[in-house]
Amino acid sequence: MVSNARATSPSIGARRLLALVAVFTAVTLTAELAGAQDTVQPAATSEKSATSNVLLFLGGGALGLAAHESGHLLFDAIFDAHPGIQGVDFHGIPFFAITHANGLPPRQEFAIDSAGFWVQEGTNEWILTKRPNLAHESAPFTKGVFAFNVLASVAYAGAAFARTGPVERDTRGMADALGWKEPYVGLLILTPAVLDAVRYVRPGARWAVWGSRGAKIVSVALVFK
Repeated sequence: MVSNARATSPSIGARRLLALVAVFTAVTLTAELAGAQDTVQPAATSEKSATSNVLLFLGGGALGLAAHESGHLLFDAIFDAHPGIQGVDFHGIPFFAITHANGLPPRQEFAIDSAGFWVQEGTNEWILTKRPNLAHESAPFTKGVFAFNVLASVAYAGAAFARTGPVERDTRGMADALGWKEPYVGLLILTPAVLDAVRYVRPGARWAVWGSRGAKIVSVALVFK
């Protein structure tokens, strides 16, 4: 059984290629969908426009959440990790988590747990590179995607620093796979989020641009640790 599974499973090189394609596809689709929604807003009265902007902003946040979870699912599929959905709670607040099989190799575990953040960080990089003056644009949908990506990373980082939340949380899995203390993983995902927020407010801050990009590269490179 074991030898047959190895013979029919993709090689390590093929898995890496699939992983790169998966992340690039998720990032591209998310960013382009966000941009498309912003360009098709019809003219409206001031009151209707405000309501529409709020709905579009929330819709962007929903797309950001879907993209985050799709990152996990893509890598679950690549590594044949048998994904599932499990109900969890955070201090009494119910929500859900996408789970996968236990006992995966550390690199696969790290990639699956990190995938949502990679999609978030890649999407924000795409958005800020193509639209560095986003803060001054009327683009509620894209701003909703961007806001979700930043705030989700901040929230996850806070949970990692406090070491609290469901045991299925991404930062705990990442820390276990790396052999790190969880607060260090919190810093890993918080750094690009904060720097992207700086870029949003101050698009001319080149130190924030390259600092953010460097932090994102480190996050991905750790899969080879």
